[in-house]
Amino acid sequence: MVFFYSVLVALLATFCILKLRWKRMKLAVRKRKIGNIPVLEVVPEEMIYEPLPLIIYYHGWQTSKELVLTQGRKLAREGFRVVLPDAANHGERKTQLSEIPSLTFWQSIQTNLFEFSYLVDFFENLGLVNGQIAVGGVSMGGMTTCGLLCQHPEITAAACIMGSPSMLKYRDRIQMHAGAAGFFVPEDYGQLLSWMDAYDLSSQPEKLGQRPLLFWHGTQDEKIPYGDVEAFVAENPEANLQFISREERHLVRGETMDQVTAFFVAELNQTNP
Repeated sequence: MVFFYSVLVALLATFCILKLRWKRMKLAVRKRKIGNIPVLEVVPEEMIYEPLPLIIYYHGWQTSKELVLTQGRKLAREGFRVVLPDAANHGERKTQLSEIPSLTFWQSIQTNLFEFSYLVDFFENLGLVNGQIAVGGVSMGGMTTCGLLCQHPEITAAACIMGSPSMLKYRDRIQMHAGAAGFFVPEDYGQLLSWMDAYDLSSQPEKLGQRPLLFWHGTQDEKIPYGDVEAFVAENPEANLQFISREERHLVRGETMDQVTAFFVAELNQTNP
């Protein structure tokens, strides 16, 4: 019994030492362009040329890839290869906003959708992906995430932070408010954005299957309604959803980033090929 206890203590001590070394591992943060897409690639320095789970993580509206770098670092410390792209019209690709309500916003999301496979293909061709592909994002990036789940069954797990699975509802809400405020809205606004039909997760939840999806949303969110996520979770009790809500506004804190990291650690480790 004493011998068994001694072995157990030794194993626990070794585990703690290894875990501490892992947390202190040096990260490589590489600023690069993939095609014409500016990205930050964050990866453990000693694993830079190894095939790892790939997480593509999208920033929010009128921010940039640098604003999600802290999240990227937290994920990379767990052994993931994290790619943080600048969306079209943002960061290094910044342009003047269109005066037509939401035109630049929806263009940015649609371009994210176009470019996702291009980014994945780049890293797969280099042999740097171990077969696991995950996606996540904040606000506009969360909406991108839900859209991608509709058309990409190869995605293993996803996290939508302060986003919405209901692109169509959000589109209609913008149209209504913009019109009421006296802004110019094209008569064929819905038709111009008809591509959303194929990327609205709330209208085709079966596309999610049993893939794990984390939602985090503040109940006081003043930009993207909490109710859209709340309704989606309530209407899909059989889906593999995790829903974290807090009495917060449209804001990401350190605790949220840790929860996102813990989610991907749990889900990607479970499905390790």
